[in-house]
Amino acid sequence: MAKNKTQSGTDIQQVKKQNAQSQQGQGQYGTEFASETNVQEVQQQNQKSQSKKSQG
Repeated sequence: MAKNKTQSGTDIQQVKKQNAQSQQGQGQYGTEFASETNVQEVQQQNQKSQSKKSQG
């Protein structure tokens, strides 16, 4: 097996390249979405979802 592939066949170099490209775009989108997300509201929704799962 080639050294640049993971056990599942993922090309490590390709992933690193994509990660680097995505890091460059963080300033453009990262903070924009972060500011629109209400963390407490999301956590509450997650708790409701979990409690429904355990009941059902």
